[in-house]
Amino acid sequence: MQNILLDAGPLVATFSPTDVHRVEVENKLARLATTGCRLLTTWPCIVEASYLLAAPRRFELLKWVELGGVVVYPFEPSHLADIVGWMRRYTEADKTEMDFADATLYWLAVDTGVTSIMTLDRRDFARYRLPDGRSFEIV
Repeated sequence: MQNILLDAGPLVATFSPTDVHRVEVENKLARLATTGCRLLTTWPCIVEASYLLAAPRRFELLKWVELGGVVVYPFEPSHLADIVGWMRRYTEADKTEMDFADATLYWLAVDTGVTSIMTLDRRDFARYRLPDGRSFEIV
C-alpha cells in the first residue's frame, strides 16, 4: 500500500467550495483512492486547515478525519528539538519560512520514510532536503 503525506493546503481545497485548487485536488484524491493509497498527516496540518476553513466546512473536515479519511500521526515533545532545528534551517529572514505544520510533515517523512506529498506549497517542499539528501516527491 502506498502512503502519501497530506499538507494543509489540499485539505482546505477539498473542503472549501470556492477554492481555486478544489477540482485539481479532488481529482488527485479520487485517482489515489483507486490505488488504495493511505493519506498521512499531522495534527498541526489539521489545525491549520481547520483555522483556514469557515464553519460548517471546518466541521466537515473534522468529521472526515474522525471517519478515517486521513491517518493523523502524533509526535512527542521530544521530537520538537528536531522539528525546531529544521524550521531554523529552512527559514531565511524576510524571504521564506518553514512553518510548524510543514516541519511536522518533514518529521513524518524522516520517521516513516514516506517522501511522496500532496501539497499546494510546491516552492517550499521542492527546496527541502531530508537528512539523507532525498527530496520530496510532490504528487
